Amino acid sequence: MGGFFGAVCKQDAISDVFFGTDYHSHLGTHRGGMAAYDETVGLQRDIHNIQNSPFRTKFEHIFEEMKGKSAIGCISDSDPQPILIRSKLGTYAICTVGVINNANELIERYFRDNGGHFDAMTGGRVNSNELVAAMISQKESFAEGIRFAQEAIEGTANILILRDGGTIIAARDRLGRIPVLIGRRDGDYCVSFESFAYQKLGYSYEKELGPGEIVEISSEGVKQLAEPGKKMRMCSFLWSYYGYPTSTYEGVNVETMRYRNGEIMAEHDKECGVAQDLDSVSGVPDSGTPHAIGYANASQFPFARPYIKYTPTWARSFTPQKQSERNKVAKMKQIPIHDLIEGKKLLFVDDSIVRGTQLKETVDFLYSNGAKEVHMRSACPPIMYGCKYLNFSRATSDMELIARRTIMELEGEEGFNHIEEYSDSSTERGKNLRKTICEKFQFASLEFQSLEGIVKAIGLDPCKLCTYCWNGKE
Repeated sequence: MGGFFGAVCKQDAISDVFFGTDYHSHLGTHRGGMAAYDETVGLQRDIHNIQNSPFRTKFEHIFEEMKGKSAIGCISDSDPQPILIRSKLGTYAICTVGVINNANELIERYFRDNGGHFDAMTGGRVNSNELVAAMISQKESFAEGIRFAQEAIEGTANILILRDGGTIIAARDRLGRIPVLIGRRDGDYCVSFESFAYQKLGYSYEKELGPGEIVEISSEGVKQLAEPGKKMRMCSFLWSYYGYPTSTYEGVNVETMRYRNGEIMAEHDKECGVAQDLDSVSGVPDSGTPHAIGYANASQFPFARPYIKYTPTWARSFTPQKQSERNKVAKMKQIPIHDLIEGKKLLFVDDSIVRGTQLKETVDFLYSNGAKEVHMRSACPPIMYGCKYLNFSRATSDMELIARRTIMELEGEEGFNHIEEYSDSSTERGKNLRKTICEKFQFASLEFQSLEGIVKAIGLDPCKLCTYCWNGKE
């Protein structure tokens, strides 16, 4: 995935951008970068690999190495950034958050229409930021160029630019799939993916950019360069999975949404008379915990932690490249509390069930430690399609998804013509999907949150939400 943070301050901006960028570390694991502008030095840039060390340790000397009243920083799960660009629009640093699915097509179009060349990375790949910059430079202004780039990109592109001169240009993706927020502190301004990042630095909410909106931030304030569009498709997974608990998007806090989501699942189970004899309710992994708290509050079964994750030295389990390594890390982190497992009927709420590989390891772990029953709930509907708008998932094929694989086992490719039925627990196909996964994992029961339930928990108009990974609708 990735995230960015920028600031224009009356005094040095390096400290704010260092801490503001670090607060986005949960969104990426590959590279971190910062760029700054100083009147005497000009533009400066620094990038580090953060796969084995967190952002803050790689940039702890940045205060001696970089200075400026304007700066931007980013956490990236993809290309090195920010990069420095010199073009007809001037010299600037640029970083992006999102994914470009038609990069090769855009590169070939650029060669055909403009000639020129790109700096190639290993395997001939082109840094996505350089591609975006090349597209912007084809127009006569940043606003016109950003609009041109975003309309041509198949995927998502939030863009942050630090200009030679110290102003920052921020642009939200044309369909607003991920957020861009502006904060204010006296005469200082910042731009951020995560709301809590600027709040912790003493900034207060100024505005949230609308879909496709472009602004320029300077010491004078925030100037709109392009108005927002009317159509929005914000990623629903922000609230259910990868958004940080303290964040607020479009006025909806992540943690409170997850409580509501858990409550809705508990109410559904009660109506169906399912899992009404439990010893405790738990969350798996950490991002499943608030959903579980909501479930426990509504069901009146106690919330408990039958096992604890040992996190001081183990990285988040999804970060290693190889699935075998991710499984090993996940297993090593789980420390059981036998008094809360042995002979107990347990219900777990997972933030999502994607491949199911790590989940099987967890269930086997619980049964091996004496659990009597393990019920499982997914805080979102069955994932039927790999996301093509954001790169937060490592899935390379839809057939890696456990729901898809199960459908194939049950009905072959014909089943893919009935995905809506398989998602619905009230249909025969839906019941067969859940029954088959239950038998495979030895769940006492399994249910997924409904699409209607998760939309209700978010509380926004359904037409403003992207639910592609669940129903394939764009």
